[in-house]
Amino acid sequence: MKKDDIKKLVMPFVICCVIASLCCVGVFNLAGDVKIISACVSLLFPNHLSQVTTSDIGISLKNASFSEKNNALQQDKNDNRQTVNINSLAYTPDDIQQLIDSAKESFDEEEKGGNVISQTFGESSASQKEGNILVKNTTGRSLDISETLKLDSPLKKINKNEISVLVFHTHTTESYLMLDKTTYPKTASVRSEDKNRNMVRVGKEIVAELEKAGIGVIHDTNIYDRQYSGAYERSGAAIDEYLKKYPTIQVVLDIHRDAIQTSETSKIKPVTTINGKKAAQIMIITGCEGGDVTDFPEWEQNLRFALRLQKTAEDMYPTLMRPLFFCNRKYNMYKTKCSLLLEMGSDVNTLDEAAYSGRLIGHTLAEMLI
Repeated sequence: MKKDDIKKLVMPFVICCVIASLCCVGVFNLAGDVKIISACVSLLFPNHLSQVTTSDIGISLKNASFSEKNNALQQDKNDNRQTVNINSLAYTPDDIQQLIDSAKESFDEEEKGGNVISQTFGESSASQKEGNILVKNTTGRSLDISETLKLDSPLKKINKNEISVLVFHTHTTESYLMLDKTTYPKTASVRSEDKNRNMVRVGKEIVAELEKAGIGVIHDTNIYDRQYSGAYERSGAAIDEYLKKYPTIQVVLDIHRDAIQTSETSKIKPVTTINGKKAAQIMIITGCEGGDVTDFPEWEQNLRFALRLQKTAEDMYPTLMRPLFFCNRKYNMYKTKCSLLLEMGSDVNTLDEAAYSGRLIGHTLAEMLI
């Protein structure tokens, strides 16, 4: 083979390697590197074709550079969107804002019924602590929090195509104040059958966050406490029907609110601030056998789930949770291995604060379940 023939074969290979090397680096000086490529192309292609090809390559490199910049900008937008999604939980829904505005119109004229004392419940209210997990243990049983967290979770893999969560309200009519004040009106009602004001409205926020994550959820909005006595029996019968109809349900959440009164005229609202907005503190109640409580053989499974939820919530939103209440009680928590009762603030928290906490715990649950 002649020397010129060898050069004809080798030169294109060498030139292609140069162009490929520049492309792999990914950082182009469009004024300089295109000139290098242009020279290479001139060797590969005859005369007038080289200009066209060089121009095309220049345009391609510019497009590639802009594409990389656009991809970077899009990634920044996606990252920002994730941040906004979390921070955007701190808002007031329009319907609740209307209730607030209406309550403001008459507040100054109403006779005051007593004082509202804001308190953030923390370590002083707990009997045990492990990291950021606080527990109020009244069972008489020894509880090793860290060892319990190491045990297998009772929660099986969630299938997004199935109904996995049931949210209901045994004490459906429990309600809240509308205004964040240091006093409450004498006429303030602690119960309401208006589902825009009571526990159903808070449950709606929890359910919405789960549904956003693609988790199948049933929200039972039936009122079970028109007659207070027997409410748990009535809600328990409903749970049985749901479990029969949807055997894939694992998580059963009974959403309540607390009532903490220090005197005839002073009430406490458990409150904290998350992302600059006040939120009602949440207390998980999980029970066990003991005392008069029997027929709760798998209570330890519920405890494992409760501790995981407590930890996840505190990791994501520090101070959102009051100490977990571990007690000799059963309620309807024996229905599944992941059944809990949640207390969303108290009767002197505002509906806005409780709804915000609903979104926060809903988001927390979604992170755990998916």
